[in-house]
Order: sequence, then structure tokens, then C-alpha cells
Amino acid sequence: MKRFLLLFLAAFSGAGAYAQTWQDTLTRIEAAFARYKPDGPGAQMAVSRNGKVIFSKAWGMADLEHNVPMTTQSLIEAGSVSKQFTAAAILLLEQQGKLSLDDDIHKYVPELPDYGAPITLRQMMQHTSGLKDWGSVAGISGWPRGTKGYDNNDALAIMIRQKTLNNVPGAEYIYSNSNYNLLAIVVKRVTGRELARFSEQAIFQPAGMPLSVWRLSYRLVVKNRTMAYARTNRGFENDMPNESVYGQGGLLTTAEELIKWTEFYSSGKFGSPSLYPQQIKTGLFNNGKPGNYAAGLVITPVNGQDAIIHSGATASYRANLEYFPKLGLVFAFLSNTSAFDGDSTNPASLVRNIFIPEPAAAKKPAVKGTFKTTGEMLREYTGWYKRSLDGRGVKLSQRNDSLLLGGSPLLPTAKNTFKTATGNTLLFSEGQFVQVSNGDSLVYTAVEFANINKDGDAARYAGEYYSEDADARITIKAEGTAIWFIQKSDQKFPLTPQYQDGFDSPYGPLYFQRDAQNRISGFKISLGRARNIPFVKVK
Repeated sequence: MKRFLLLFLAAFSGAGAYAQTWQDTLTRIEAAFARYKPDGPGAQMAVSRNGKVIFSKAWGMADLEHNVPMTTQSLIEAGSVSKQFTAAAILLLEQQGKLSLDDDIHKYVPELPDYGAPITLRQMMQHTSGLKDWGSVAGISGWPRGTKGYDNNDALAIMIRQKTLNNVPGAEYIYSNSNYNLLAIVVKRVTGRELARFSEQAIFQPAGMPLSVWRLSYRLVVKNRTMAYARTNRGFENDMPNESVYGQGGLLTTAEELIKWTEFYSSGKFGSPSLYPQQIKTGLFNNGKPGNYAAGLVITPVNGQDAIIHSGATASYRANLEYFPKLGLVFAFLSNTSAFDGDSTNPASLVRNIFIPEPAAAKKPAVKGTFKTTGEMLREYTGWYKRSLDGRGVKLSQRNDSLLLGGSPLLPTAKNTFKTATGNTLLFSEGQFVQVSNGDSLVYTAVEFANINKDGDAARYAGEYYSEDADARITIKAEGTAIWFIQKSDQKFPLTPQYQDGFDSPYGPLYFQRDAQNRISGFKISLGRARNIPFVKVK
């Protein structure tokens, strides 16, 4: 308590006038962090204003097994907050003339397949490359991240096997850790040094971050490192990132050192001349629409104020870093537990809201239907539709004189035109509809209903399937009208029928493919960050 009161008094002369207000602020901060008990996993929170730390404190334990309390010097893994440091290294190398953001990744990593279009370092930095997330692909093999000691070479080996992209480079934003693992590899191939070594001299030392270090290897012994914990029915369990991939994450740091970094780059001290304009520069998609992801930083309004933010999560470590340029405020949060992920309130957000109150919610005008329809007119729209991007099935149904999408009514605004409650537009033409949202168009094609209601209907899908892309073997088993997706003997999941040959799986949409003789020949499965992973029927 004494330490952060002194920090506040140093930041504000004549603090007597603020004493009661600050005490109220401290009380509210403590209330936000009351969930972190003295004998449980902990957290750090630091706040700075105009370059001076005005609050910094730690709660809970850094190591439950050895009864080590959390301090403001304890090292916590920052998850994807780490990405801005990888991006900073790339920007610095560009400034030194050693690479260009407009270079094709194949210049540095020629092992990657030729996808028929260049993929630039800039597109990778802004997550518009289309490269599939290697961790998602590894997960479908039954060995997700954390179950093997993956390193960047292992990640690259998985990337090399991907024969297709999620999207045309530059066309869409799809978050993919592959981008930043590759950027770490680029740093090594350009400089001859690991990103960890390059960062130490080029970023951490000049920024005044002596404690920060990359998890180059999960076997690395790191002084003052916290352990990460998940909460289960049996209490807390260790949940560490047992992997050596880094660049996409893997920075061990403190909340105070994240504050130092933010003040360092935002004050123009990083790079010569300052690289700050490049760090916050976003790009345009191929259709001219602006994105909001810059150099490992998200540029977006928060509580009605311009903000530069990023969050992070690796295993059970959690992180959040927010900078409000016009207000001169920085909020840094780190925790060594995922136990509170399900809470309705986030302590880091609660603290930010103390300093930057949430604006009163603007009342949105209700979307109204302006076109008269009848039940008979709506029947032609009902049924199952398949999304062209990833095979996801959606069902349109009818209730009286309303057309429903996923149980929510659509509002007719013109002939063959409807709006969702959130304002998205659905345009129907023969055999399909197009959903328009923020200028993007998603095509859904009408498909037949999945008719699996008698013995033999499910059996047509049974067999063994193999994917070269994922190096994975999946068994599809039929039991009566039930269909099972089996990765390993102890990993058996149901497939839920949607449209003909299309199913919902625990991983995402899965749709089977047929050969010229109309026999099942394989399937494709899509995960959030890896679309259309192909499997071929081998037995």
C-alpha cells in the first residue's frame, strides 16, 4: 500500500486535494481484484498517467507448490501481447534496410508452398495473409498445443504441409499465430540471431525492461517466473505452456515493464526516426475497406476514447495492455490463472473503467420490417444453406408469418431482402442468399436436408480418413443413426447432421465429399483459424 501511494503522490503535486478521491479509487481497485485470494493464483496491475506510474500492485501467489507470493517483480507470460514485440523487431529491421514489409515471405521462407499469390510480411503482421493457424491444425490431429513440446521448427513443418490458404492474401482478417511464428523465423534468418537475443539488445535494454525475457524453450530456468494454474473440480492444477514456440506469444514480463515499453515507443524513443507511426499504421483490405490491426496492436475505440490495445492468453496465463494516447493513460494487467475467465466482469476492464468511465449506452433505433410478407411467401426461403467459405450450415425456418435465422426473426425490408436484429442484410436470389455485413459478403447456397433417420443412412460415411495437411487419421463410425468422429480410442465425438453430407462437429463445420460415382471420398473440416482442412477416405 505504501509503495503505490508514494507513486501516486509523486505523480501529483498538492495531493491533499485528491486524498479522498484516490482512497476511493484504491478501494474500487481492491474490490475488482478481490477474486485473487492470498492463497490462490494471482495477478499484477499497473497504471501510468503521462509517463509516470501512479499505481502498481500484485495479489495472490506466484507459485502454489512452493508458497511463493506474487510480487510486482514476478514474471508472467504475456500471451499475444507479445506480438507487438515481434512486430517491433521486424519494423526495426526494415528501418535498418535489412528487409521490407512488402517482401514476399517466400524470400525468407522458400519452403512454404506457392499459393499462386505473394504473401507479404505486412499482410502477416496484420493477419490478412490467409495462412492457416498451425495450432488449430495440430489440434485436429489430436495433439493440440500444450500436449507436445512444439517449437518454431515444428510449427513451420505444419505450415509447410498446408496446400491451401484460408483466404486470398489481403482479402480478410483472420487471426493466425502462424504469421508471428514465421516473423520470428524471419528475424533469425535475416540477423543470424534468435528473436530472443535480438530483442534483448534492440528492445528490452533501451526500453528499460531488464526482467523481460522470451520463453525460447519451455525447459528454460527463469528466475522469479510464476507458474500458471487452471481451476478444476479438484482445485487448482498446473497449466503451463509446455512448448517452445514463440513470437506469437512467449514473452515473460511484468505489468510495470509493459508500462515502460508502452511509454518508450509512444514517446518516440523506439527507432531513429521514431517507429511509432509505423507501429500504429493499419492497412486496407483488397476491397479498400480499412482494417484495425497494426503491428501487433489493435487500433480501436474503447469507452469512447481512441485506444491501442491487445490481450493475451497462453495456457492459463492471461494478459491485457491498453494505451489511451489522448489521455496519456496506460493499463497493464497480467495473471497466472484462467480461473476467472467465466466471470461477467474482468478486473482489468473494471480498473480501466474507474479512470475512463463507460459512456452511456446509445439507444439504437430498432430495425423494423418495411415490406409486407405472408407465410406462403416465406416458405420458399426455408431450409438448410451451406456457407461457401467453410461449409458451415445454417437453417432458415418459419414461424407463422416470420422467417427465422437460428431462432431469431428476420425483418423483411424489400422483395427478397431481410435484415437481422443486428442490422446485417440478407439478399435472396434463386437457390442462395448473400449476407452483407460491414461491406463484406458471405454466400450461402441452398442444400438438401440431412436424411439420416434409418439404419444405413449413417453407414455411408463410416471409414478411415487421412489428412496429409494435418498428418492426422480420423475414424468415422456409424452406430444405427448415430455418427461418431474418433481421433483416438478415448476421444469420441458425435457429428450432428445438418444438411446432406454436412455436419456440425466439436471442432467446427464438417462436410463430406463425393467422387464421380457418388461415393463418399473424403471430408473437409473447418476450425475458426484454419478453414477446409482436407481428409481423404483411405479405408
